Amino acid sequence: MIILKQGNLLEDDAEALVNTVNCVGVMGKGIALQFKQAYPEMFSEYEKAYRRGELQPGKMHVFIRDSFFPPKYIINFPTKRHWKNKSRIEDIELGLADLVKVIEKLGIRSIAIPPLGCGNGGLDWEEVRRKIEAVFESLPNIEVYLYEPAESPAPDQVMIRTNPPKMTRARALLLMLMNDYSIPGYKLSLLEVQKLAYFLQAVGEPLKLRFEKSKYGPYAENLNHVLIRLDGHFIRGFGDRSREAEIYLMPSAVQKAEQYLQGDSEAYGRLRKVRDIIQGFETPYGLELLSTVHWVVKENTNIQDDIQLIVEKVHSWNERKRRIFKKEHIQKAWWHLKEIGMLEK
Repeated sequence: MIILKQGNLLEDDAEALVNTVNCVGVMGKGIALQFKQAYPEMFSEYEKAYRRGELQPGKMHVFIRDSFFPPKYIINFPTKRHWKNKSRIEDIELGLADLVKVIEKLGIRSIAIPPLGCGNGGLDWEEVRRKIEAVFESLPNIEVYLYEPAESPAPDQVMIRTNPPKMTRARALLLMLMNDYSIPGYKLSLLEVQKLAYFLQAVGEPLKLRFEKSKYGPYAENLNHVLIRLDGHFIRGFGDRSREAEIYLMPSAVQKAEQYLQGDSEAYGRLRKVRDIIQGFETPYGLELLSTVHWVVKENTNIQDDIQLIVEKVHSWNERKRRIFKKEHIQKAWWHLKEIGMLEK
């Protein structure tokens, strides 16, 4: 029996929940990231399965929970071969056949299934739904809760059951910067957090972030891994990366950061330096402008005193920057960075 549903699949009381995964050991976005945050022990086993070469299209990876409460089973259903790729309908068909075998073998009586391969996977929901319905015609006594495509939970409503991460100097500094930058009730965008981290690293803090030239300026994908670990413990609102992040600090975050940094004069010196850098530029536009100008000069040190060439480099970054960043704003950002010594070779 198939029952169409909407809402948050992770809140379903079914005996088994199906998670959509890739075959390369990564749960970095969407429902897979939600499962990773809610069931970290499952993700650990999934990673091990990847290292053993056990993840492949058409083959379920089953995690059995040691819990009195549902779900008893989490079934990782490969809908992508690599997270960068789109889903293939033939992989869904192979997977459904194996899913039926798993259900019969384990004696599962109820199961919740997401829209396999739809959304980020790019498959057509109507086609996928028909294939799921056809497969489960042979299992009329199984309660199948089939979740239709829908928007992800709000970023601060994603279920998180990971163990609290240890406070480190890098995490404490980032939390302190976020606190300094924001005002009560303000939620930071991912762009703003990225740029705060960029300048923290630029003043000498060894964050090990790999910044690259991206649409909105310097961007470090591995910063997202940091934010995923902090989410639900020191920050809230990063979410599953399917919706815009709305990040704010948890009540005890600043106190714990201050306790960790107590007596660390070098750390507080770097905080003051970043505060000086961003002063007067405390908006998403301002931080993007400032970090873009800094990146351009640092990547082209021979033009650091030629504002015309700097303007040309910023405008050639992409069409968006050419359109929104006025010459006088670029010049103001360049002069500010130069004045506080951030453009010295």
